[in-house]
Amino acid sequence: MEGKTSEEGLEVPKHEKSLSQNVALGGLKLKGTGSLSDKGMEPKSVGSISSKDMIFRADKIDLKSLDVQLEKHLSRAWSKNVETQNKQTPKEVWEIDPSKLEIRYLVAQGTYGTVYRGTYNSEDVAVKLLDWGEDGMATAAETAALRASFKQEVAVWHKLDHPNVTRFIGASMGTSQFKIPSKNPSEGYTNLPSRACCVVVEFLPGGTLKKFLYKNRKKKLPFKVVIQLALDLSRGLSYLHSKKIVHRDVKAENMLLDTQRTLKIADFGVARVEAQNPRDMTGETGTLGYMAPEVLDGKPYNRKCDVYSFGICLWEIYCCDLPYTDLSFAEVSSAVVSQNLRPEIPRCCPSSLANIMKKCWDANPEKRPDMDEVVRLLEAVDTSKGGGMIPEDQAGGCFCFAPTRGP
Repeated sequence: MEGKTSEEGLEVPKHEKSLSQNVALGGLKLKGTGSLSDKGMEPKSVGSISSKDMIFRADKIDLKSLDVQLEKHLSRAWSKNVETQNKQTPKEVWEIDPSKLEIRYLVAQGTYGTVYRGTYNSEDVAVKLLDWGEDGMATAAETAALRASFKQEVAVWHKLDHPNVTRFIGASMGTSQFKIPSKNPSEGYTNLPSRACCVVVEFLPGGTLKKFLYKNRKKKLPFKVVIQLALDLSRGLSYLHSKKIVHRDVKAENMLLDTQRTLKIADFGVARVEAQNPRDMTGETGTLGYMAPEVLDGKPYNRKCDVYSFGICLWEIYCCDLPYTDLSFAEVSSAVVSQNLRPEIPRCCPSSLANIMKKCWDANPEKRPDMDEVVRLLEAVDTSKGGGMIPEDQAGGCFCFAPTRGP
């Protein structure tokens, strides 16, 4: 019978050449019985048998046994590949198990990512996904910047433990295993690009401080609630500063509330460890209206930029309003730096609170108090009489707000 020599040095018929190549794949040994061309010839070791020694008949090959061997071979190869990858990229202590995470629905979309509600190990969680775009769409520089931002956020967050800082649960540095609910429910789920990353934190059902203040914009908040929220925020910032962490984007939108209205600092997308040399921290980082003059002006800054932002937030909490609503971003930026523009404090605001605002947003960072001092100042504020404000059940009241604010 005329044949061709296979890769193993075995002679097979022409019409069985493709089969012999499959048999030789991965150096697998055949358990099927072949037919020796010479009677009584004992088979030699593979590689020593010449093309004249033996041929294989396709109908005598045990394909079921071959499939089992092939599966084992591929399984070993896959395991070695995964093992090699794991050695190259060791698992971080903060990495989550993707199989335990279920992403349920969209909560909010922001500058630094998209937030979903879900469950992890049966616990309600918020899942922040960094926006990578579709595979192949982002440039190398964009991808590198996003990954650096992700690592920075996780490096800051996973070491923190404070009642006024959102509890970090874990993160993932890139996996396509997550299923994201489509905007259209009928479309089911969409898979993430392999480069996508996420941060998983405790879910706080009270929503953002910004939404809470907006909901109370007409009635305003009782003075005791104002001080309670301010103390929560100041204690959280004081803790961050004690860990040498500057948040750099302190605003009502980045504060969350739990069911007991306890405020917790969230979103560390632009947070970073404070540099020993202030000149190493420059650039406009944050949100206009909350940014300190030195940040707006591109000058070196330190943790005192958070103190300035806190002063603006304190005004927001008291007024249940946004600062500079009648000015454009450009006008605010220019006036804050060159004209010492600050929000107008209502006349009915207790002097104890107004003085804290003014100290915090002083143009000179060195004159601003540290956050631990702000905590002490707020703890000293007397709320027993409603801060001198008119109770809800009494007629008249301060003309700064209409209707009047309760105690």
